[in-house]
This record gives sequence, C-alpha cells and structure tokens, in this order.
Amino acid sequence: MFNRNRGLRRMAAFASISSLVAGCGVLSSDSSDDQGPIVVGTTSAPSTLDPAASWDSSWELFRNIYQTLLSYPSGATTPQPDAAESCGFTDNASRVYRCKLRAGLKFSNGDTLDAKAVKHSIDRIGKINVNGGPAGLLGSLERVQALGDREVVFHLNKPDATFPFVLATPAMSIVDPDEYPANALRKGDSIVGSGPYTLKSYSEDKAELVKYGDYDGYAERKNDAVTIRYFKESAPMVRGLKDGSLDVAFRGLGADDIVTLDKEQNDTDLQLFDGSGTEISYLVFNPKDPWAGKLAVRKAIAQVVDRGAIAHKVYKDTVEPLYSMVPKGLTGHTTDFFDDYGNPSVAKAKKILQNAGITQTVPLTLWYTTDRYGSATKAEFEELKAQLEDSGLFQITLKSRPWKTYVTGYQNGEYPVFGRGWFPDFPDADNFIAPFVGDKNALGTPYPQPQITGKLLPRSRGESDRANVVKDFEEAQQIITDDARLLPLWQGRQYVAASDEISGGEQALDPSTIMMMGELYRKTSW
Repeated sequence: MFNRNRGLRRMAAFASISSLVAGCGVLSSDSSDDQGPIVVGTTSAPSTLDPAASWDSSWELFRNIYQTLLSYPSGATTPQPDAAESCGFTDNASRVYRCKLRAGLKFSNGDTLDAKAVKHSIDRIGKINVNGGPAGLLGSLERVQALGDREVVFHLNKPDATFPFVLATPAMSIVDPDEYPANALRKGDSIVGSGPYTLKSYSEDKAELVKYGDYDGYAERKNDAVTIRYFKESAPMVRGLKDGSLDVAFRGLGADDIVTLDKEQNDTDLQLFDGSGTEISYLVFNPKDPWAGKLAVRKAIAQVVDRGAIAHKVYKDTVEPLYSMVPKGLTGHTTDFFDDYGNPSVAKAKKILQNAGITQTVPLTLWYTTDRYGSATKAEFEELKAQLEDSGLFQITLKSRPWKTYVTGYQNGEYPVFGRGWFPDFPDADNFIAPFVGDKNALGTPYPQPQITGKLLPRSRGESDRANVVKDFEEAQQIITDDARLLPLWQGRQYVAASDEISGGEQALDPSTIMMMGELYRKTSW
C-alpha cells in the first residue's frame, strides 16, 4: 500500500527547509552555466506547436514558451496578469472584459506584441476551428476589439464570469501575426512567442528551452535553460532519474514506480513530491446502445463498481475514489454517488434491475484507450470487468484502441460504454460539468440536459464570486448522478520526482497541473 503520509511529510519538510536555508543565504537559485540545463522527463508530449490547434498536452510546452494575457503565478489559484498589466470586467453583467497590455512587449523575433496581435491570436482560433481544437472554449465570445496599441476588449454574447479562466489557458497564447496565418496553422518545428523561454530546438523526443531575455511577465525564472525529454512510458523516466540523465520527472509516472520511489527516497538521492490534483477518470454511457441506454443498467453498474478496490489494487492508492464529476478541492465538490448508492452492493444492484423488469445477464462492451492515460488503464478495465461479472449480473467484453482511432470511435457513437480522463482547462467546477453536457460536448456523445445547460450553467456564469455558485453546481451534480450517464471513478494526485539537487518541485505545478519550468533550480552554495 502506498505510504502517502510519509510522502507528504517529505514534501512539507523539504519546502520548510528550503525556505529556511535560502533565507540564511546557504542555498541560491542562481543557475550555474557549467552544470547545463535542468533536464525534465514527461510522457506529456505536444501534438502541435500551434496554440490554435491544441486542446491537449501541448499546453505543457505552451505555458513556458508563449505568453497569455493572464496566467497563474506560483501560489495563485485565480488568474493574474501576465502579458496584461491589468484586466477586468467593465460592466455589472460580466459581458465586457477589458485588458491593458504591458508596455514595450516584444516577441522573440523582435516584432511588437500589441493589441492587434492579441486580437489576431484569439480570432484565428475560431476562424481555423480545428476539429478537437480549443474553439469550444470561446463559446461565450462575440468579438474582440483592439483599441490602440495596448487595450483589448472582449465582448461576450452572454454573461460569463469564467472568461478570465479561459484567457489564462495556454490555448489563448499570443502569437505573432506575421508568423501565424489568420486562416491556417503555422507549419514547422519552431515557435515565435514572448513567454519565459524561447524554443532553441525541437524534435519528437526533446525540446530545448532557453531563457528569453526580453520576457516581461509574472514568471521569476530560477534557471537559464531547461531540456524537456518526452517518453512513452514511466520505466525509462525512472531509469533516467536513477542514472542521473534526468533531473526531474512528472506526469506519466506509473503507480508501481511511484510506490518504489516513495520507499526508496530516504535511501537514495531522489525526492518525491506528492500533491493534490484535479485529474479525473470516468465512464461514459452511450444512450443509443440498447443496454447502456437503460437507466436501470447504468444505476446497477454504479451500485456494483468498487472505486476503492480500483484505487488500491490497480493504482496502489496513488489515486483516490471519486463520487462526483467535480473533484475534491474545487468549490462545489460533492459526494452524490456515494450518498445515493453507498458502498458497493450486488443485492441492491440486482433489485434495481429486477424493478426495471431485467432478469437476464446484461451483455456490455467496455472500451478503453491503450496509449493515453497510462499503462494501468488496461488493468483498471480488467478490474471493472471482474467486479461486474463477479456480481453475476453482467457479461463484459473489453475492447481497446490507440487514442487517435479511439476518439473517432466514440465520436461516431460506436462504444456502448467507454473510459475517459479529464485534465481541467481551468480550476473551476464549471470545467468539470459544461464540457460533458449538451448536444455538442467534448465526448462526442450528446447529453441533452436543459436544466444544466439552460439554467444552472448560465446562472452560475453570471456570478463573479465563485463561492456563490455552490448551490448551482450541487444541483447540477445531483442531476448527473440521477441520470447516471457519466460515472466518476477516481481522482488523481500529482507526483513530481526529482534529484536531491533540485529545488522548486513542490511549487512548479500551477492550478491546472501544468509545470512552470522557471520554478526549478539547482541548489548551490556560496
């Protein structure tokens, strides 16, 4: 069993010692040229270098090379100015959002970053409208207006207090109009940005970042250069940490590797940071399937599934059972699936089916992807199959596909039940409900729910104080629980493994769990 308490003590102790000793002048964040760049390993490889095409793991790279109007300085949980000097709604209805840019901003090629560049960057997302791209984030945007060189006004077609969060996503990265066409994606393996780093070189297995000297934004870079290495699996990343070819590893560490690193960290020169995360895993039911479309079948599955067993047996307690679509730690989180179903019960599930006139064994095919959410996905679905079949109520067939063809399959409605994961676009409950409901949603599986889409979400988006929208999100989650169209399974935690020579790992992840490379540095002494 994973010893989370020891991992958490290690992280807390490390953070405290770092702060104390750095204050005494023994540790310094000044980088040393002869030590070379900090080398970071991850399985989160970008699929594109153009922000207009990306609603995926490409954001990890974008955050460090491009600049957005708003972003998240270390420790911030709400968007703060980055390329902007200031931003805010200028009306009481949350429909007009104005930003003033910092003076003298320049792209890495020397071109001026002005209000026209911001307008160009946002407008081209909708014009190009890449399938699976970020245009869906801009559903409330009516038009962008550039006023002079430094003012940008966003006119919304409806109240949307979450719009600042949207502007803080790397999808809204600011690009040079002379380098990024208005109606087409940019080609090639280079980037022109204005973020903390410039892209020195790029290949499918490595990105070399160097500090951008003219950057003007929130980031305090504590190193001069970072090399990001992209891996397919966890094991070679861990080997790289142990042989010294990697300084840091994050996103993609397998459960077994995390457990091993946790056990060994006191006896090696490695450290493991364990922090809360908002990644979730869930099942989606296709309403057009003759079996998955039956409410009683979905509720019976919800009654049988043992999330605790999945978290413990498959993920070694590196994830936590999840009982609502909104994860723990966000305003509006509930435990409705536990409140309604309680502990797993075959007897209750059997009664649900019998009351609906279903007495035969229910045949279902569960689909999962082989190369998106980690090597444990197969074991997770094998555990789900075992739980459902051991109840005597279901006959389960498992099928899988690589991600690219998997997406096409669920968008075409081919799967009765399929697994998905979700990393948030921004840390708000809205982003764990809105993408999954409505006729057109991120799942490609229509889920018309007018109470949520027509009333609760619009009302909540009109409220700038997010603490005041708890009741709306609670109601929305109860509706999702009643419908059982989506079945939350677990909530992930965030793990960063690093050499003992590296500091900053505990502060490096922003609220969307994207790593800010500038927070990493080598410990040096005077």
